[in-house]
Amino acid sequence: MENLKMKDYLKDIDNDKLQYVFDIKEKYEKGILNLLEAQNLLKEKVKTLKASEIAYIEQSVKEFEIDECKKEDIQGMLKLFDGIFIENKLDLDEDHPISRYKQENIELEKIMKEIEDLVQYPVIKNQWYELYEKLSQIRIHYSRKQNQLYSILEKKGFDRPTTTMWTLDDFIRDEIKSTIKLLDENKEEEFIKQQSIIINDVRDLISKEETILYPTSLDLITKEEFDEMKSGDDEIGYAWINVNRLEKENKKPENITSDFQNDLIALLNKHGMQTDMNKELDVATGKLTLEQINLIYKHMPVDFSYVDENEIVKFYTDTEHRVFPRSKNVIGRDVKNCHPRASVHIVQEIIEKFRNGEQSKAEFWINKPDLFIYIVYFAVRDENGKFKGILEMMQDATHIRKMEGSRTLLTWENEQLPTENIENNTSENTFELNKDTKIKDIFEKYPYLKEELIKIYPDMKILKTPLARVMLPKATISSMVERLNISLDTAISSIKEIIKRHEN
Repeated sequence: MENLKMKDYLKDIDNDKLQYVFDIKEKYEKGILNLLEAQNLLKEKVKTLKASEIAYIEQSVKEFEIDECKKEDIQGMLKLFDGIFIENKLDLDEDHPISRYKQENIELEKIMKEIEDLVQYPVIKNQWYELYEKLSQIRIHYSRKQNQLYSILEKKGFDRPTTTMWTLDDFIRDEIKSTIKLLDENKEEEFIKQQSIIINDVRDLISKEETILYPTSLDLITKEEFDEMKSGDDEIGYAWINVNRLEKENKKPENITSDFQNDLIALLNKHGMQTDMNKELDVATGKLTLEQINLIYKHMPVDFSYVDENEIVKFYTDTEHRVFPRSKNVIGRDVKNCHPRASVHIVQEIIEKFRNGEQSKAEFWINKPDLFIYIVYFAVRDENGKFKGILEMMQDATHIRKMEGSRTLLTWENEQLPTENIENNTSENTFELNKDTKIKDIFEKYPYLKEELIKIYPDMKILKTPLARVMLPKATISSMVERLNISLDTAISSIKEIIKRHEN
């Protein structure tokens, strides 16, 4: 049992001790030892055991099944290690990445208690839709783990979260989606029965996170690395908690260059190519400064990412409209570890067929009501036909798919907006703003509201993601104020003020 890489980042790892723990645990799970016998042997020989030592044991076991993380009985394990397991006492700043995960878990547990309470009463669909709309934010919590925390742990030799826990993350996310469909299909009895499964699975994963994942992360990841994680965490966003990102952005020095610019400048300087942002560089068809290159990528109407011939993620475009969340921690990561295990075989097949020249393009698309995402992969080859990597292009083509006829005259978006006064107009299209008013209805009538609200409330950037189009049909002003942690009157006043400003 050996994993030198992970061991390099942990202090005082005793392989003999951990091998003994593994052997006792295996004998207990196979029924060779009963619980009391196993506990007594561990107390006698092992004395103490930390979360990171358990993680090291699991990391060092090379053979595992795809459902391993789901099968691991965390409470049963804690019973086995009763009396020797040392729980980490976490004393962290509020804005520490691990603190944010734990804050989210507190809010997630509140949702579980709401579900436990609501199942006692006759089904009122709107109540459940609102509750599951909140619960659907769990994907943000998982996305941050997968793109931020897991990627750094991989670099420390601890890739079991990526190879096993990611599977469970996605399983629960999909379980929530399939459960709410039961309500859509009026299968209320099945829907209610499914709630206990959702609760147990979510709480089980919370326990796995807080017992093993977070304490091990604190043992492996440095303070400086956690500080670097914060910007990527902010970029992906948070579930259920209100984090004032605007305040952090205001602390940044003026005229700061992007990470992409800094990295490119550092690379050029390293190889003796002294440069500045205004110096023009020869590109394939023209001359561009570094600033222009970065701005072009920043304003691309589609998302690009590039994986080199060694299957390492090297670049992605940091656009406002990004289809799926990414963070800078994906850079330098094996592309196979950037996908859930269920789809890794597809990634490997694309790489293999691109590398051997058998194929040069692979297309995918996601087609749902009010959402169409187009994804295409291209093999990148040099002038001699040598494989140099893969370019991924991704686009939210929902708006394009809805276009009909032709538009040959210049027409600005705002020229087509309705100008009725939301309070005074008495036409049949008028509606009153209250807690039950659908956000979708407001945006259809006043499309400019989306951008204006995002300027006032940065947390509403979620409105630019595909998730928004799934959630919007059910979202109300009430659910909006709950997410933003503001009063109903404040939200309605903001909306009215924006409309008044645009119409005058």
